[in-house]
Amino acid sequence: MTTRTDAPILETMSLSFMDFLRYPDLRIPEKQTTFITGESGTGKSTLLRLFNNSASSASGSIHYRGTDILAIDPVSLRRTVLLAGQAVFLFDDTIAGNFRQYFSYRDEPVPADEKVLECLSVCRAEFPLDAQCKNLSGGERQRVFLAMYLSMESDILMLDEPTSALDEKTGKAVMKNLSDYCREQGRTLMVVSHDPSLVDRFAENRVILTRGENA
Repeated sequence: MTTRTDAPILETMSLSFMDFLRYPDLRIPEKQTTFITGESGTGKSTLLRLFNNSASSASGSIHYRGTDILAIDPVSLRRTVLLAGQAVFLFDDTIAGNFRQYFSYRDEPVPADEKVLECLSVCRAEFPLDAQCKNLSGGERQRVFLAMYLSMESDILMLDEPTSALDEKTGKAVMKNLSDYCREQGRTLMVVSHDPSLVDRFAENRVILTRGENA
């Protein structure tokens, strides 16, 4: 189920995945923070991958701003509807080097240092740009990883368990900053999380997946 009836930036109809996940029809409002919740096995992470066509549905449709995503160039779609998955990957390089390598892969110019530092600050990753990522803790690496995706300036930013390696206090601070920053930038934020305290505090819209709906 979803709450709120704002005009959707993403909309699904009769969506299913591999014939064992069937989703309720969803409307994701623009420029809001939407949390996707539900028990394990209800297809939360899969839904994010369906939204940017990095996974293929068995049936149904997804529309981005009224256009079927199958009619949109996949690379363009994945840059616009950007997914930061659960697995945190950083190169064995400095923070600045990681930004260079990620943006080189995207064939896009690296943001100015000012922008990089701004995104690192939003994600509570205020480390020197020449800091070696191999020396960072798991939580610190996750925050740098989030900052890189935040700097890519997508229309929609989808985060899969973005606070899983963070303590409760830091997780709430990072989520508040991300939600506020995306709102200020006019971006849509979508978050999969098992943490009910984050959902209760930061969700403007909720998608609740259940086994009954997805059986």
